[in-house]
Amino acid sequence: MIPTEDASARKREIEEKLKQEQETLSFIRENLEKSDQLTKNMVSILSSFESRLMQLENSIIPVHKQTENLQRLQENVDKTLSCMDHVISYYHVELEVQEEVVLEHLPEAVLQDIICIAGWLVEYGRNQDFMNVYFQIRSNQLDRSIKGLKEHFRKNSASSGVLYSPAVQTKRKDTPTKKAPKRPGKDDVLDIEIDSYIHCISAFVKLAQSEYVLLAEIIPEHHQKKTFDSLIQEALDNLMLEGENIVAAARRAIMRHDYSAVLTIFPILRHLKMNKSEFDTTLQGTAASTKNKLPTLITSMETIGAKALEEFADSIKNDPDKEYNMPKDGTVHELTSNAILFLQQLLDFHETAGAMLASQETSSATSYTSDFNKRLLSSYICKVLGNLQLNLLSKSKVYEDSALSAIFLHNNYNYILKSLEKSELIQLVTVTQKRAETSYRELMTQQIETYQRSWLKVTEHLTERNMPVIQPGTKLKDKERQVIKDKFKGFNDGLEELCKIQKGWAIPDKEQRDLIRYNQKKAVSDAYRAFLCANISFTKNPEKYHKYRPEEVEEMIEKLFDTSA
Repeated sequence: MIPTEDASARKREIEEKLKQEQETLSFIRENLEKSDQLTKNMVSILSSFESRLMQLENSIIPVHKQTENLQRLQENVDKTLSCMDHVISYYHVELEVQEEVVLEHLPEAVLQDIICIAGWLVEYGRNQDFMNVYFQIRSNQLDRSIKGLKEHFRKNSASSGVLYSPAVQTKRKDTPTKKAPKRPGKDDVLDIEIDSYIHCISAFVKLAQSEYVLLAEIIPEHHQKKTFDSLIQEALDNLMLEGENIVAAARRAIMRHDYSAVLTIFPILRHLKMNKSEFDTTLQGTAASTKNKLPTLITSMETIGAKALEEFADSIKNDPDKEYNMPKDGTVHELTSNAILFLQQLLDFHETAGAMLASQETSSATSYTSDFNKRLLSSYICKVLGNLQLNLLSKSKVYEDSALSAIFLHNNYNYILKSLEKSELIQLVTVTQKRAETSYRELMTQQIETYQRSWLKVTEHLTERNMPVIQPGTKLKDKERQVIKDKFKGFNDGLEELCKIQKGWAIPDKEQRDLIRYNQKKAVSDAYRAFLCANISFTKNPEKYHKYRPEEVEEMIEKLFDTSA
């Protein structure tokens, strides 16, 4: 038999092991329950992920299809442009062929009969009235041909929705100093009228040349010039009258300060001057009054065009300073963008514009070279830019805040410089102003420096001025503590005020905006860090005065010029 003590000990040992096993079992059971719970959570997460993945797939598939469609459309656009380039190349071929086309007014048999009749009347009839009848009939036919061409041109241009030829390279924009009312199709109709007139001028020259060839076969030689002069009068007078109406319309528009009317004259004037030599050759031998009609019209257009350009330059200088018309955020003024737009539109007609200005000069005609005209146009553009700068300076004084005034000028100078650089205007400007680009950059730098001075009322609190000098082992006096407290308070209040105000200002150019932010952020945060490092214990509640960490100050400055921040 087992002794009683051994049995008791064995029993206790077994009970302890049983207790341990029960605890282990309980631990395993708890872990299994936790594992079950984790499994359920994982299944739930996977289900949710699967659901979201399906939603994403449902969203992506349409986008993918749209992307494929857009790529296909892009390919189609590229192919279309390629085809258009191919077709346009034939336009130039058509122009070359057009020069060689000979108009056939009458069938050959009919023409020969008329020549015989005319010869008989001259030789036997002793009657020259047939020449009057001839020029009246052909004059009427010439006039009807030009009017028919004009009507045909208008109908085709209106129905197709595009201009019929590249004679007009630039559509007329809103007036730089006075915006035209928004009437749909107004500019398109105007362009069609201009292009129609240009075509009719060219058609008149070709038709007149053809009429002279026909006339030379029918009318006796010593009567040909006089008959031809009479024949072309009606059609020529109608064209000159239409040109004079264009000049008169431009003159009325200038009186209304609608200076964009000058853009109507430019393509016409350019075309007239390009075709003047052929025009003069065609009218050779006609009366002086007939030959002088085109030069007179050209002179009228040059005069009214030059007047419009000069008055436009003056209007830029004298544009009134009105507070309601000033951008509240200091962005680019409407006058600046419109003036630059007007100058850019002159680029398509820079040779015509230079000659237009040269025509008003009193110097000898030998000076009217291409370089001379280019210098005149350069001087004119510089004059407009100078007037614009003076006006902007005057307008900037409307702002009560000098910092906002500086931002306004900086934005406008930057816009002018970038616009000049993006177009060929800068090349024209540098003809007479070699340092134009450098000058604008210097002006921008000056305005940035003026703006930065607005932050002195913030950073001045971080200087050592009036800071107490503390000897080692001594304590600050109440007055000295108050000085430090006032510096912290002045900095905090100034920072908050400036950030609140300047957040609503605008600098549209991202590069300039980031540069100004960076420089200001660095200047303020460096001074603030140095101030904090030099600071000593001055209060039991430092968090009351030390409101912002340097990183937070930088974040606040980073939100300047951003209304969405």
